[in-house]
This record gives sequence, C-alpha cells and structure tokens, in this order.
Amino acid sequence: MNQQQIPSYIGLIQSLLVSPPGNENKILQANQNLLDMGLVQVMKKIAEIKRKIGDLNAQWLENFATMLETNLEDTSLSVDEEKYLIFLMQILQVISDNDGKPEAAYSLLEYNQDRLNENLLRVIQTWAGENLPKMEQKLAQNIALDIVNLSNLILQFPLGNQSNNLEIAIVGYEIALKVLPPQQFPKIWATIQNNLGSSYQKRTIGNLEENIELAIACYSAALEVRTNSAFPQAWATTQNNLGNAYQQRIVGKTKENLENAISCYQKALSVRSLEKFPQEWASTQNNLASAYHERIAGERKENIEEAIACYNLALKVRTQEKFPLDWATTQNNLGNAYLDRIVGERADNLEQAIACFVKVQQVYTEESYPIYWEIISHNLGIVYEEQRLKKVS
Repeated sequence: MNQQQIPSYIGLIQSLLVSPPGNENKILQANQNLLDMGLVQVMKKIAEIKRKIGDLNAQWLENFATMLETNLEDTSLSVDEEKYLIFLMQILQVISDNDGKPEAAYSLLEYNQDRLNENLLRVIQTWAGENLPKMEQKLAQNIALDIVNLSNLILQFPLGNQSNNLEIAIVGYEIALKVLPPQQFPKIWATIQNNLGSSYQKRTIGNLEENIELAIACYSAALEVRTNSAFPQAWATTQNNLGNAYQQRIVGKTKENLENAISCYQKALSVRSLEKFPQEWASTQNNLASAYHERIAGERKENIEEAIACYNLALKVRTQEKFPLDWATTQNNLGNAYLDRIVGERADNLEQAIACFVKVQQVYTEESYPIYWEIISHNLGIVYEEQRLKKVS
C-alpha cells in the first residue's frame, strides 16, 4: 500500500459515507486513481473500527469494500454491471439499516424500477453466489440475511415487471440457503424454503410441471422444521401452501394429488380456527372446497355437497363489505359448484348459480375488470340458455 495515499483514501471513504444514496458511482468515477487494493484495505480497517464502536456504517463499508475488491479482481465486469453491483450494495445497506422494514427499501426500489431486470439477477448470482462462500462466516451470513429480506420485499413489490421480481427473489433465496444452514438457522431456513416454494408456484418462466415439483420439494423441506408442535401457525401456512401445490400438480395421478391436497387443507384447519385466524380459516375453507369440487375419489354427489358447504363457511368471513374480491371469488366458485350439483332440483340449482354469478358482477364490473366480467357474463349466458330450453321443453 502507498502510505502517501492513505489520507486520500480516507477522504474518499468519508465522501462515500456522507453522500446521499445513489451518488456512489459518481464519486468513484471522479476518483478512478484511488480505486485499488490499498483503498480496499483502508476501507476494511475503518469498517473494523466502526464495528467495534457500534457505528451502523460498519456493515455498509464492509459490503462496499468486498464489492470493490471483487470489481478489482474481476476485470470482466462491464461499466453497466458495476452500476448494478453498486445498486445491490445500496439496497442491501438500506435493508440492513432498517431491520428489513419495507418503507425505505420500497422507495429505493420504486426509484430504480428499471434496474429490476436480468442484469441485477446476474449480478446477484455472480457476486453473491461466488463471494459469500469466500467471506468470513459471520459477515457472509449477515449479508445473506439481508438478501433474504430483499427477496421477501421484492416478492411483494407491486411495481416493475412481476416476472423479473419473482426471478430475483428466487435467486436471492437460493443463494441464502447455501450460507444459512438449517442447523444454525432452523426457523429462517424453513421460512426461506416456504417462500421459495411460493415463488416457484407463482413462477411463469420455465416448465410449469418442474416448477410445481420444486415448490412441493421446498414446502416438504420447510415442514421438516415447521412442525405442528414447534411452530403450529407456520406449519398450518405451509400445509395450506402444499395443498395448493398438490391441487396444481401435473406429475402423478390426479386422484392421489387431490387426496393429498385435501389432507393438507384439513391439517391446516386443525390450527386455523374461525375464532383465532378467521381470514386464514376462510382461505383454507375456500381451497378445501375447490379440492372437493374436483375430487375423483368417493361419491361425486357427496363431494359437491362438501364443496358447497365449505364455500358457504368461507363466506362467513369473506363478506362483500370487508373482503370484496375474496367474496366475489368464492361466490364464483360456489356458482360453479351449484351448476354441477346433483342433489336437489336442477331448476333450483340453476337459480342458485345465477344468484352467485350476479353477485360476482357487483365486484367484477365491466369498467374495472372487463376480462373477468366477460367470463362471468359468458357463464351467465350459458345458464340462462339452459333455463330457457328447460322452459321450452
């Protein structure tokens, strides 16, 4: 290290620490002559001192030093990729400083929506994937926890390309699992597995069949830790998610997959009671009803009656006033169940189905949801036509 450069290194580091978020790249470009391993060494030393005195900037400085060291060692990074790497360091620091709370991170994500793309995905894969295993264990685990929070946040982020957001979240979870072993971080590891399962289940890229199988594998892994006795609420959540995955499953026999789905939902309902968890209870009742409606095992007549009963239970919580979209979804499902109903008079069941579909159109209006409105209108047209033909005959 050039000892004469040390004051200049310290000055540059101070500029980086006090600059507003987003200005780091400009500062580095203006000080190209100082970007060397000597700067990295000084950064790490200052970060070590700051950590000892409890300075919150210590983590950011350690991350930034590691990023800079990676850049200096890997001359293949383009200028554009360096910008994405700086943005990654920036968002991870915001997450770290705010204990994973979403407000500040969402503001930064909203301002940088254009960077939530394949380039950021590639930078996370290359930088974190290659460098976390080489870092001091504690530092690597802290960064991995921040990456988990980034994946959690971006999974719920409503802006940008949702498919890209999902892929970024998946990569983040997969990298974190390599650094956060279940023996040391059992609860976090299981949560990551559950969230990764949900991500694969929602995924639009790749083969649907494979994605559902990956989701089932992740949920099953989560349940190794999320047991009913140790974490009943989390266990019920994952059981419900696993039920959804089995209901969507393509591999295997449909009959067995639906039986597995029903079993999972029933397990979830052993914890998700109406009194303690009304919304979750109603959601699982709706899911269970759907599985009964599709069920192959047992008597078709009895399965549809079970489905209708479960949909009606869900509607105790899913009211139009409190949860209009959920209410409309369950009303639509109930209408389809009445169309398939075997018990009772056909004319009465058709009237029940019509009543449900008309209720759906109160929420899914032509102006707000034209595609859904068109589908419901089409279904109503079919029912009305059947009614007409019955009257003619």
